[in-house]
Amino acid sequence: MDTLFRLVSLQSSSDQLSYNSSRTSSSSRSSKQNNSNNSTSHYNYSPNANATNQYYFQEECNTNQYYYMDEDFSSSSSSRHFHSSQSHHHPSSSTTPALTPTQTPPAPSSSSTAHALFDPADFSYPPDLNLDFPSPSSSSSSTSTGRWAHQLLIECARAVATRDSQRVQQLMWMLNELSSPYGDTDQKLASYFLQGLFARLTSSGPRTLHTLVSASDRNTSFESTRRTALKFQELSPWSPFGHVAANGAILDSFLEAAAAASSSSQQIKFHILDLSNTFCTQWPTLLEALATRSSDDTPHLSITTVVASSGPTAASQRVMKEIGQRMEKFARLMGVPFRFNVVHHPGDLSELNLDGLDLSEGGTVTAIAVNCMKTLHGISSVGRRRDAFLAKIRRLEPRIVTIVEEEADLVEEGPDEEEGFLKVFREGLKYFSSYIDSLEESFPRTSNERLALEGEVGRAVVDLVACPAEGSGERREAAASWARRMRTTGFMPVPLSEDVVDDMRSLLRRYREGWSMREVGNESDPAGFFLAWKEEPVVWASAWRP
Repeated sequence: MDTLFRLVSLQSSSDQLSYNSSRTSSSSRSSKQNNSNNSTSHYNYSPNANATNQYYFQEECNTNQYYYMDEDFSSSSSSRHFHSSQSHHHPSSSTTPALTPTQTPPAPSSSSTAHALFDPADFSYPPDLNLDFPSPSSSSSSTSTGRWAHQLLIECARAVATRDSQRVQQLMWMLNELSSPYGDTDQKLASYFLQGLFARLTSSGPRTLHTLVSASDRNTSFESTRRTALKFQELSPWSPFGHVAANGAILDSFLEAAAAASSSSQQIKFHILDLSNTFCTQWPTLLEALATRSSDDTPHLSITTVVASSGPTAASQRVMKEIGQRMEKFARLMGVPFRFNVVHHPGDLSELNLDGLDLSEGGTVTAIAVNCMKTLHGISSVGRRRDAFLAKIRRLEPRIVTIVEEEADLVEEGPDEEEGFLKVFREGLKYFSSYIDSLEESFPRTSNERLALEGEVGRAVVDLVACPAEGSGERREAAASWARRMRTTGFMPVPLSEDVVDDMRSLLRRYREGWSMREVGNESDPAGFFLAWKEEPVVWASAWRP
């Protein structure tokens, strides 16, 4: 798929760790094989088209540096959130129990103090709940998998919001008994959101998230991240869909600029401001397409990649330096004059000084493209920081701005804190349900890569449910909201060409049934395309210009 990772030789599937859960799921899913249609794409986005890049990337990941955050799934035992076979103690204010990626703080017991959260006398079934547990045969094919999880979790969230302690006790006990991070979609949703609700109830969200992230960071290498990214793109179009759309729009814009410059006998350079966390996996196919689609005098291309994080680490700097070296080698192989820059930016992306990036190439005629690949939602949703950052992009006068974001409305609005929390909780449950369900039906059950992706969901849910909105990196917005922001800032949507749309359709034919795409808006006012899983929009891809 994405050349930067794919052209490193993969380990054989026999080297993967076999992961056996001690808790069986209530339903099992059958795994279908993908039917790949290898058709010629607009810019050769095809696994076979990347064979020429082997020289460039074959040594890329020979590194022992620890980087990024995935779980260590070498253990073969599953852990409950609250171990009912053990005595539970109410966590004191002075100590915080250690957490692992598969555990939440232990539930308090009734024997501890009068402040205990759980009392066995309260563990009765709430009489007003009418739960529908689907049969194994229907749960795997129904788009409503997670019905019982949705019902219980929403009721529990409502009880937490209204501080109904008795109902919280009942529902959390039920969720603990039914949930498992290694079960089916229902059980996983219950497990992750129960962890988030407990962290919110105990006001330990940021502390819990920090513990989960630290544990993941200690047990994950760049090599495991590479394998996970490759497998994810091989089995799911979740990321490649946005890459195809964005690359196609950028290529068309650059070729148009080159034609205009040629007619006026001007030399032009291209510069991409890359705001993404994809380790530059998007760009080798664009370099190849630029070399084959442009004239003999291929314009100079620069890419400035912004790595936004809480603080640049030595490991991340070494990894990005190596990626840059591989990118430059590949560009030389393709005959494209090329320059690669990395900017490590600590803190919120809205604080990035775009004017200091020197995108104008020293005053020469430069066509600028800004690529926002699932990063805008990382900007704080509090205040007008997102609008201010889009205004900064507008002042760069780019020829094209590509935006790819996941479709979910996870921003609290209005003065009512309770209703705002419940709205975000419902939308988050809906979004992560689609995501986990797509993984469930695309990956083998014993896939370590799938477990790593699901582990990221657990951390994201804690961030969303239990952490303050101003510091959360999970506050996604719906396509309509982003489009409104873009128009308000002075951008207009750019229709994707028929060639690009054909490439996107061709891409989806390589994956299992259930994926589809549809246009957003109408022919007179297009605003991109949705990638949908079982008719539910999950990813939005669009292009804009000032």
